[in-house]
Amino acid sequence: MRTTIEIPDEQRAKLLEAAAKRGEKGFSSIVQEALGSYFEAEEARQERVRRALGVIGSLDDKEAKALENSVRKLRRSWR
Repeated sequence: MRTTIEIPDEQRAKLLEAAAKRGEKGFSSIVQEALGSYFEAEEARQERVRRALGVIGSLDDKEAKALENSVRKLRRSWR
């Protein structure tokens, strides 16, 4: 399907350059690959969020506090 999108001149130039390096006239295949990668990553992100939300309420108060303390300790060591 053909459609029109607006992109900055710099991005268009980079797309044309990338297409030329691949021996292609246009950059449709690059845009298709980029969209595919974006949608894959977004789907994976949504799955991670869904799984994370699924654990809400699965720890009792003692376990939750122990986990919270462990995370705080780890975060202090990162700095």
